Amino acid sequence: MLDSILESLQVISLPTRTNFRSVTSREVAIFEGPAGWAESSPFLEYDAKECVPWLVSAIEAATQTPPPMQRKLIPVNATLPAVNGYERIEEILSWYPGCQSVKIKVGGELSDDLKRISDVRSIAPQMKIRIDVNGSWSVDQALRAIEDIYQTGAIEYVEQPCETLEQLRQLHEKLNGRVLIAGDEILRKSASPMTVDLRDVVDIVMLKVAPLGGISRSIQLAKKHGVPVVVSSALESAIGITYGLKLAATLEKLPYACGLATGNLLSADVAHLPVIDGCIEIAPMELDHGVIAKNRVSPEQLVFWKERIRNTWVSGAQDWVLQEGWIW
Repeated sequence: MLDSILESLQVISLPTRTNFRSVTSREVAIFEGPAGWAESSPFLEYDAKECVPWLVSAIEAATQTPPPMQRKLIPVNATLPAVNGYERIEEILSWYPGCQSVKIKVGGELSDDLKRISDVRSIAPQMKIRIDVNGSWSVDQALRAIEDIYQTGAIEYVEQPCETLEQLRQLHEKLNGRVLIAGDEILRKSASPMTVDLRDVVDIVMLKVAPLGGISRSIQLAKKHGVPVVVSSALESAIGITYGLKLAATLEKLPYACGLATGNLLSADVAHLPVIDGCIEIAPMELDHGVIAKNRVSPEQLVFWKERIRNTWVSGAQDWVLQEGWIW
């Protein structure tokens, strides 16, 4: 199987339309299997162990048929990076026609965060506000910031306000349901996501198909933790996003719009996934081979990626695939 992956492997660097958590170009590795194209694109700073679920998710996509779909139209949210300036915010929101929710990156200077949120409320008063902190607040900082933000209007939920399980538990108790907490890194960064106890810690779980190890594993996690879920992306190309869309399509309940329109943050992509009336439709994907050819990484970087995938394979992906019984 490893030889087959490396034989069809292509790595491309997709520029972004804005700085997104210091990312201005997204390197993605794609390969083709019997079930179609797949993507494994862990961020460059991740070590081999952390890359394992990303490769496993890609192998599942390349070899397995997803569960039956419950829906073909997936509602999505807008995503606003930590940018400032009314006109720039207005421009970015225009990339998401019809979206009813927007996830706003916060966690820097609170005054900048409040101004960004205020501008969004002015530009798109119909949009529900979600804020994503990426674990950068202490409990006390979170309480102060959430109170200040809440005074400007309702919050759909706050995503990963604090880093640790105990911090989130304390914050959850103090908020007492007034603002919902969504957990992201607390699950996907865990060495054992199935054993994390999220009771009285979060109200919502973020499911990111690649870093959680694929659709089957994500569904298991959703059932295990028993709280509402939001399917989101890890800034993948359209290939990886499509697999996230398929996860969203299989879930019995999808109470929140999904964070799967992040392809609009890229200035070039391997396929087109248009947002229409706030949704992305699951449809056969036609790759843009011109974009792929234009944005290939250097031969030296391709060698780096091949070695990275080899290391990921022996660091746990091979054992995981053998346990699942997937054959290629």
